[in-house]
Amino acid sequence: MKAIAYQNAGPLERQDALVDVTLETPPATGRDLLVEVRAISVNPVDAKTRRKVSPETGAWKVLGWDAVGRVVAVGETVKNFRVGDEVFYAGSLTRSGANAEFHLVDERIVGLKPKSLTDAEAAALPLTAITAWEMLFDRLDIRRPVPGAAPAILIVGGAGGVGSIAIQLVRALTDHSVIATASRPETQAWVRQLGAHYVIDHSVPLAEQVAALEIGAPAFVFSTTETRRHLKEIVELIAPQGRFGLIDDADGVDISGFKRKSVSTHWEFMFTRSMFETADIDEQGKLLNEVAKLIDAGAIRTTLTEVITPISAANLKKAHAVIESGKARGKIVLTGF
Repeated sequence: MKAIAYQNAGPLERQDALVDVTLETPPATGRDLLVEVRAISVNPVDAKTRRKVSPETGAWKVLGWDAVGRVVAVGETVKNFRVGDEVFYAGSLTRSGANAEFHLVDERIVGLKPKSLTDAEAAALPLTAITAWEMLFDRLDIRRPVPGAAPAILIVGGAGGVGSIAIQLVRALTDHSVIATASRPETQAWVRQLGAHYVIDHSVPLAEQVAALEIGAPAFVFSTTETRRHLKEIVELIAPQGRFGLIDDADGVDISGFKRKSVSTHWEFMFTRSMFETADIDEQGKLLNEVAKLIDAGAIRTTLTEVITPISAANLKKAHAVIESGKARGKIVLTGF
């Protein structure tokens, strides 16, 4: 099968940073599905892994944690899918990735593709939707109010892949006000289109801007990027007993400032369930099916902003370059080998 892989971690400028290769097609056993991949999306984790993680000497490492495709074979203990099903999912960090013609994935973290979306539109969603859903409803538990706080959530980095779907999930499933941060005219327009009630600029201090909205101190803050830079402002603006969540690698972040407000802090890593095969691993498949229902009902929409064809090393490098620039808006998808 065709695949895109590398043998040595490093910067994108290297000739061998990502290359086209041919690998053996793996067999489906146990609870695995073998999926014929039709579309993939690119996330910050792809670029980070490519820069830092090398495979064993002589082996190829295949990245990719967003995929849409058709089930072509099932393991002997698969319960919920059959050959021919169209699916979408985000895969596992501990297994070979989806930047390949055929991909093995545990059925418990797979959902049925939204019927109303194209392959490209659906591929934009899984990893970011899982991340946003788990943070909003499992970690921050935003359906449970914070006494005295404004029923509002500040989403730092609202125009990124996770922020783009988080805005929509909050609007579709709660009555909370959404404050999104964006610093450029095009990203500010984007988050408004997605449903943000208020838009503030994260290139300048946040607390004063939130206070100027005159809606009160928000109960929740979801930081998707540059947490270390914004933390002091978040400490100031969040409500007492509020709940704060982050997903970026905020090395050296000091959360002691939250103590006097008794603010709880929550990390979200969407690979936790698949990495440890937690007792509730199948919650990811269930939530993807809920996302598909919301999509097909018109309650939320894809966050796709760019499609590149075909799936190749050269095109994947282009997508990685955009991700590494820090200026991505929504999601980039590659289609067709």
